[in-house]
Amino acid sequence: MDSTRAARLVNVVDVEATCWDGAPPPGAVSEIIEIGLTVVDLGAGTRLARHRIVVRPVRSAVSRFCTELTGLTQQEVDRGVGFAEACRLLAAEHRAGARPWISWGDYDRHQFTRQCGATRTPYPFGRHHTNAKAVFTEAHGLRKRPGMAQALEIAGLPLEGRHHRGEDDAWNIAALVLHLADRDAWL
Repeated sequence: MDSTRAARLVNVVDVEATCWDGAPPPGAVSEIIEIGLTVVDLGAGTRLARHRIVVRPVRSAVSRFCTELTGLTQQEVDRGVGFAEACRLLAAEHRAGARPWISWGDYDRHQFTRQCGATRTPYPFGRHHTNAKAVFTEAHGLRKRPGMAQALEIAGLPLEGRHHRGEDDAWNIAALVLHLADRDAWL
């Protein structure tokens, strides 16, 4: 791949984390349990690939609420990789440190920062992060920042897959990024 094409590639990332309907159980903390990643070629205007990394939590368990929201079960995440290995995969296989990356809002970036700090895991991403929710809000002249599903409706795009599933959400966010690029509203 030539360097010009590589410069147009970005990673769209969405994470799902352990969650509860209310306060977490004593001693439990929210941990990443799924990382969805879609590679986008901004120059060609296409979504190139979608990836999924299931991550095994160590300081929390998947609640019934979390399973209802994400579809992820404790049995599924128990077969996942450790968080440090997931970060290593992001860096090694998905060029997370070199490619600009995008998420819907700042939650994903903050969750990685917190969990990397708590586990002393090297942060897998580079400095170039874009909050697509902020760009979308500005481009559409909205007063309030919409959730991803609402943004898809505003853009006239379908919700593909299951909402709150990292792999599917990353795919849908990538569609919103391409929508913004088509409007000449991407950075």
